[in-house]
Amino acid sequence: MKWMEKKLESIFQTLHTDKEKGLTKQQAEDALQQAGPNEFEEEKKETLGDKLLHQLKDVTTIILIVAAAISTYLAITKGHDFAEPIVIIAIVVINAVLGIRQERSAEKALDALKNMNTQLAMVIRDGVIQPINAKELVPGDIIVIEAGDMIPADARLIESTGLLVEESALTGESLPSEKDEHAQVSDSDPLGDRLNMLFSGCLVTNGRGKAVVVETGMNTEMGKIAGLLNSTKKTKTPLQKRLHELGKKLSIIAIASGLVVFLIGLYHGETAMEMLMTAVSLAVAAVPETLPVIVTITLAFGVQNMVKKNAIIRRIPAVEALGSASVICSDKTGTLTQNRMSIQQLWAVEHDPVEATAAFTDAENELLTMLSLANNASIETNDGEERIIGDPTESAIIRLLQDKHMKRSDLEVMYPRVFEIPFDSDRKLMTTVHRTENGFISITKGAFDRIPIDQDSDYSTKYADKAKRIHDQFAEKALRVIAVASKFYKELPETLDADELEHGLTFAGLIGMIDPPRPESKEAVRLAKEAGIKTVMITGDHIVTASAIAREIGILTDGDRSITGAQLEKMSEAELVQSVQDIAVYARVSPEDKIRIVKAWQANGAVVAMTGDGVNDAPALKAADVGAAMGITGTDVAKNAADMVLTDDNFATIVDSVGEGRRVYENIRKTIYFLLSCNISEIFIMIIAILLGWGAPVIAIQLLLINVVADGIPGFCLSKEDMEEDTMQRKPIGKNEGIFANGLGKKIGIQATVFTIITLIGYYVGNFVTISDTVAPSYEVGQTMAFVILGWSSVVHIFNVRSNMKSIFTIGFYSNKPLFWCSMLSIGIILAVSVVPVLADIFQLVSLSGAHWALIIVLSIIPLIVVELIKLVGRSRRRA
Repeated sequence: MKWMEKKLESIFQTLHTDKEKGLTKQQAEDALQQAGPNEFEEEKKETLGDKLLHQLKDVTTIILIVAAAISTYLAITKGHDFAEPIVIIAIVVINAVLGIRQERSAEKALDALKNMNTQLAMVIRDGVIQPINAKELVPGDIIVIEAGDMIPADARLIESTGLLVEESALTGESLPSEKDEHAQVSDSDPLGDRLNMLFSGCLVTNGRGKAVVVETGMNTEMGKIAGLLNSTKKTKTPLQKRLHELGKKLSIIAIASGLVVFLIGLYHGETAMEMLMTAVSLAVAAVPETLPVIVTITLAFGVQNMVKKNAIIRRIPAVEALGSASVICSDKTGTLTQNRMSIQQLWAVEHDPVEATAAFTDAENELLTMLSLANNASIETNDGEERIIGDPTESAIIRLLQDKHMKRSDLEVMYPRVFEIPFDSDRKLMTTVHRTENGFISITKGAFDRIPIDQDSDYSTKYADKAKRIHDQFAEKALRVIAVASKFYKELPETLDADELEHGLTFAGLIGMIDPPRPESKEAVRLAKEAGIKTVMITGDHIVTASAIAREIGILTDGDRSITGAQLEKMSEAELVQSVQDIAVYARVSPEDKIRIVKAWQANGAVVAMTGDGVNDAPALKAADVGAAMGITGTDVAKNAADMVLTDDNFATIVDSVGEGRRVYENIRKTIYFLLSCNISEIFIMIIAILLGWGAPVIAIQLLLINVVADGIPGFCLSKEDMEEDTMQRKPIGKNEGIFANGLGKKIGIQATVFTIITLIGYYVGNFVTISDTVAPSYEVGQTMAFVILGWSSVVHIFNVRSNMKSIFTIGFYSNKPLFWCSMLSIGIILAVSVVPVLADIFQLVSLSGAHWALIIVLSIIPLIVVELIKLVGRSRRRA
């Protein structure tokens, strides 16, 4: 229903209500039955069972469960011990528990929206003004509002006096909206321009009014946002997609390898059960069991670091997604700007314009005094701290007065107010009358083109053209311009009205104010650009203001465009996707527009971070790859819809967080390099040895110990690796870029080949070659050598992955102390398992001679030597 266009009488008839008496009690009860309570529908919450099922559906987890089932069956039927299935199941349980614990739901947004509607509302029913629970409001109710009230439902204004409503949470506009019941509004006008409407969840900052409720609950503009939150699904982060793809590839490798080995074994005359056990070993070898836990720990460590940088992560995968961000869509008000109007320039007649920070002359102080007297902002003291309460424009004037070391209280004593004509949206003026030593002075402030000047005054002949020119100069800088004029009386006029007080005035000057950029925004935008990240401003403010701010902080540059919500509405989805990369500023946009913009960028392959603080930002925060809400000025709705909250409301914090996210992603890639080099080699080792008729070099329980002890324990410490020097000078990682991009797959292949060769050499020597008088060659000796070589070389390999190009001898083995000592622990555990008889029996290992141990040590450090040589060649090529 187009309530903003209909005539009031038509609305009263449609809703069967009375302007003076409102609804009857019976009408209200019937309407409540029909329309339902004035609250928001809740989205169905995910149960614990749903979350558990989600964790168990992971491909790598399924492989481990199948392996555990087969291992358990063999343990029961063949009399094997249960150590192997117990260890596998324990790893599955640990991974699932950690995943569920770390998973944070962003679905509290609807609860926050719902809480916004739990206040009382003053309503006229049966001709009596009475307070009721806002949930009981129905269309047709007549509500009465005044300064300080939260509007309880969408309503059409009936009458008002000086009514100003703060709508930034819904529209993004920093200044209160001047409501006018007589305004002519059409359905095509954006919310911020619907001056005859009141919207649920917005705050009345000045004046009073009466309105008829037209929409409640989910049908309000706030309710539509709740609906958008319900229908907006959170997409998977790039890392989640990459790990999912990795899991699928590993599962194919595991199944294919198991099938190949099974068939080869049968061909060589092995029993089906023996080969099934070998296939289980391959399944265990193919799956990096500790990868999910290490990834979770790496992300969690990133979360801890971000807390130190004033960013609270509500959804852990957002850490990595932030590191991949290629676009930051930022709200203007309160995010890039201070959300606090500030006077920038001032012009007193007969002088030149000055910056507000300059030293003022007597004429400029006099102009500021007039503005401060014709002002209703108040100063409150709470716990010794002064706070200015009132309209942002008037608060900015009082703030400047205090900056110039003048006191409002002193002015009120010197020039007591005796009369006031409140601000009116039709007149766009406010007038106050004050007693002076010589008589009375009326002061009028408001819109420049509405100030009625005495045409016979010096101003009209000398300064009219200059005033117009200065006004236009201020406006071109996107400053909000306020004019002030005065009139002197020896005696107080008998008739105190606008006709008398607001005519034949003497012009005094102009001030220009704006919601200024945050000091750190410009540098943050520059750093983001250097990191290959485009910053886009999306705001409900006017396009001139938005463009000026965007140009000042470096968002709007040559070749970029600014468009309005009305222009955006005319663009099809295909047109928006095609042109979105050229548009840097969107002004006067709706919540639906913000989602369209985010999705258009995503359609271009971008990873989108969206910052914001208002209710109007919540759906887009949820739709983005990473939603970042402001912690101080942000609404609960925005915080609960977001993936992260910036506790200092500092746009620069999100750029710092991008750096931390990139560090996290780097370390996850290092982890994959570290783990898969060993895992892939294990598959090669098994297949090649069985093809050659040598038997299985390692069994499932030995592989599991290597994967958990040799890979897992040191791997946990990769999360603490520092960011590499050039991380924030690189382009963002493409959304569709594979996990093995930029040579990672090649590096894993090389290392897997090295591991395979050295392990098979050790296995062959132990199995078939006599190198000691005390220990004869045997299958058990070969298997023990293969186990230790594979375990130790895997541990040594962690020093290779710490840097892409730097030598470990440059970085230092001890520079990451936890990693160094965990590596030593892993080497010690593998040694203990090999030499302590009780442990060796459990893992089916035997004693070795000194010659065997010497060969093991030499073979185990070969991967380090190979990678150091590759890095040396790489550095030489880079220098060349």
